[in-house]
Amino acid sequence: MLRRLHNDQPDTFAFTPANQAWAEAQMTKYPEGRQASAIIPLLWRAQEQEGWLTRPAIEHVSEMLGLAYIRGLEVATFYFMFQLQPVGSIAHIQVCGTTSCMICGAEDLIGICKDKIAKNPHQLSEDGKFSWEEVECLGACSNAPMAQIGKDYYEDLTADRFTELLEELAAGKVPTPGPQNGRYASEPLGGLTSLTEHESGRTRYNASAQLATDIGDTVKRIDGTEVPLLTPWQGKAANTGKKPAKAKRDDMMPPSGPDGAQAGRTKAETAANRARGDASDQVSEVEGEVPEAQAKAKPARGSVAPEPKTRAKAQSCEAPPAAGKKPRTMSAPRKAGADDLKLIKGVGPKLEDLLNSMGFFHFDQIAKWGQDELAWVDQNLEGFKGRASRDSWVDQAEKLARGEETEFSAKAAKDRR
Repeated sequence: MLRRLHNDQPDTFAFTPANQAWAEAQMTKYPEGRQASAIIPLLWRAQEQEGWLTRPAIEHVSEMLGLAYIRGLEVATFYFMFQLQPVGSIAHIQVCGTTSCMICGAEDLIGICKDKIAKNPHQLSEDGKFSWEEVECLGACSNAPMAQIGKDYYEDLTADRFTELLEELAAGKVPTPGPQNGRYASEPLGGLTSLTEHESGRTRYNASAQLATDIGDTVKRIDGTEVPLLTPWQGKAANTGKKPAKAKRDDMMPPSGPDGAQAGRTKAETAANRARGDASDQVSEVEGEVPEAQAKAKPARGSVAPEPKTRAKAQSCEAPPAAGKKPRTMSAPRKAGADDLKLIKGVGPKLEDLLNSMGFFHFDQIAKWGQDELAWVDQNLEGFKGRASRDSWVDQAEKLARGEETEFSAKAAKDRR
């Protein structure tokens, strides 16, 4: 089946601050240089946040992982778990139509979808609340027919019960996942015939349905602020007894306002503001450069706009200083123009714009970073922390500054031709 991106795409995508922290924490799970392996969980989180996977989201995740956009697109279009078009605002229904479910009544469920949601798969209902599709085997054959609604399985369905589920969801309720005919799991309909001693002490629902019930996020969009189980970086990591490396609770400034809305700036935002030149008392010592205070008068290409003044003021709680020492910066590129920083592996268009806004335009600037300066840059790459060290920017920049090619720059130049 040919899978293409939807015609209508949003202009931009950004993870919520909590989801961004989650994504960065996932990247630390993989060996150095292998962070690209995190692409599936990061794409999935983007889909959980937005409901479907947009092109800007795919590109954002690709940049986080230092991948060419085409690599992210290859993954997103290959796996059917990723929705490439808008889905219902309440739920997207996936009805299994493979042999066991088909024999047990899946065609009736598909007929209900056509009648009550939309005539065609992936088409939104008139009110925009639901969408549906027929999928291949979801692995719950002993509980056929079944459908995946949002993140959970609804099994042992009948046409009447499936209709009731849709009505409950439309009314704002979240039906309990799992078997819908009274079964606990996948035991015989008449009850257990062996291993009956395990009946005592079990939870109300089977493990999967109980977890879904406890979390309560079956059809809910995930913004990263739900419960500790979903956001372990905001508290004690589940089952580990320690916090992930990039997962500190105090990374989020305390909220303010009577409704408790999360209005404080994150450390990453504060650090990025410093990187954009908030520390205006620092004077550059590089020949041909001007003080950063003057640089702020005319932002460099790709600079990020300051925070809106309407944002609620955070409680008095200053973020600790960033590690390392800030490198020397430039207010603008030299007369010959800025170097193409995208020839450095790990630097995409957004990172190049960010580096330019921080005052870095040339390979020789990056090549001069020492350990302390590299540490400062790593901490101030908003959304890309640690990228400079992980992808050895300094080593690459040294070669490029001498007019040599790296393996990556040679390939990039060849691709452009």
